[in-house]
Amino acid sequence: MARKERHIVPNPKGGWDSKRENAERASKHFETKKEAMDWSREKSKQEKSELIPHGKDGKIQNPNSYGNDPCPPQDKKK
Repeated sequence: MARKERHIVPNPKGGWDSKRENAERASKHFETKKEAMDWSREKSKQEKSELIPHGKDGKIQNPNSYGNDPCPPQDKKK
């Protein structure tokens, strides 16, 4: 099963967009990155998807999984 992703990306005209992976258009546009992160975090939880924020330079910053994590952390206590 392919994982679902939601990206927070800078909009070339200003502000930030929340987009599903491979989407041409944004799901929603925001003035601030914080607003985009808050809304997208809730959507990612509902969708059980990966939340992938990008910086102004386009680089990925601190992704977080709210669904089927392909690399879940291992329990160190055994």
